[in-house]
Amino acid sequence: MKEKSVSLKTKVPGPKSSSVQEVRQKHLPKGIGSLAPFYIKEGKGSLIKDLDDNVFIDFSSGIGVNVLGHSHDEMVEAVKSQAEKYFHTCAMVVMYESYVRLAEKLNEVAPGDTPKKSIFFNSGAEAVENAVKIARRYTGKNGVASIEFGYHGRTLLTMTLTSKVRPFKFGYGPFAPEVYKLPAPYCYRCKLGLNYPECKVACADYLEKFFVLECPHESLGAIVVEPILGEGGFITPPPEYFHKLRELCDKYGLLLIMDEIQTGFGRTGKLFATEHSGVEPDIIAVAKAMAGGMPISGLVGKADVMNVPDPGELGGTYGGNPLACEAALKVIEVIEKEGLVERANQLGDATKKRFEQMKEKYSIIGDVRGVGAMVAMELVKDRESKEFNPEAAGAIVKECYENGLLVLKAGAFNNVVRTLMPLVTTDEQLKDGLDILEKAVEKVQKDLG
Repeated sequence: MKEKSVSLKTKVPGPKSSSVQEVRQKHLPKGIGSLAPFYIKEGKGSLIKDLDDNVFIDFSSGIGVNVLGHSHDEMVEAVKSQAEKYFHTCAMVVMYESYVRLAEKLNEVAPGDTPKKSIFFNSGAEAVENAVKIARRYTGKNGVASIEFGYHGRTLLTMTLTSKVRPFKFGYGPFAPEVYKLPAPYCYRCKLGLNYPECKVACADYLEKFFVLECPHESLGAIVVEPILGEGGFITPPPEYFHKLRELCDKYGLLLIMDEIQTGFGRTGKLFATEHSGVEPDIIAVAKAMAGGMPISGLVGKADVMNVPDPGELGGTYGGNPLACEAALKVIEVIEKEGLVERANQLGDATKKRFEQMKEKYSIIGDVRGVGAMVAMELVKDRESKEFNPEAAGAIVKECYENGLLVLKAGAFNNVVRTLMPLVTTDEQLKDGLDILEKAVEKVQKDLG
């Protein structure tokens, strides 16, 4: 597909997409939701063409996956080359070099000086599940805590670790035992009623009260936390938060598991978002952007922690598939070669500046936050009460895709609009996308009064 500006030849959805939608409604269960009502025909870079030949700018990246955009030439070639050799052996039967080389590379680039080891799975949820397994074996303690507003997956354990009830948890209990919640470092809506920086990051210090009120430290083995809470609305912790959490984990013998599934691989202007804090986690869970669309996830952690399970205790039939390993190696190579970590900062700085300018003009924008190319606006009904405004967020997303831009909602209360554009997005595409977004915000504020 030749790169060109937004081009809408039909209303969205067009007749061809609408025709497929009718088939979908007959043959797919309604539990599979889709933000956009159109169907992709092809994609290149930061552009998507649908079945009706409408062209959209993609600020979603398949929920942060396509950091290299759609169908990056080098990724296509890497996957094609591997496909001509073999698709699958199962790493637990016949190992292959790309699995080992990918682990070697991850161990090299992961934050911290402690020796690392890595293992691969299929999905982000599977990585988090295995991180908890390893933590329980290493510490001998079964309890695990996560952060309110966090999201970690849809399996039983990761659904339990997740905070949002609808659509992720409602009606799907009972949930996994010995899972606890800690207050989020959500400065815009502090649960403790404090203000940063006067609070001295009391949400991290709360852990010691938690040991008295909820779960003794003798029973808690790990804390699972995102460096920026993705589905929770791009909640961005204060810089001191992870330093305090690291100190408390060390003091009480807990593992710090960082869920970098949405933040990893250049998204935040560092290869790993954890690097912004200078803290070294015990285990990092990775997925999404890791292979640019090929299904793979992994854990990279301190060698002494990762070595605790015995042979055969970790794994899976498709974990670290050869096609996905080659894709992941290529993603890391291209990120380094094309300077995409720095490009994330450029995209993010321009986006955040534009969002702040929009905030001055439109009162429904209550907060702007994020790091690197991971920026969001929180929509409110008025700034004094900070009442959640999910209607505005939903209307903005709809107005955007009807005018050629894909953006995503987020937040436990569905009132956040977030951007996760590919890191190959051009300056022109960025400007055009932000123009569409601003027109949508302006229209929705006017329509909603």
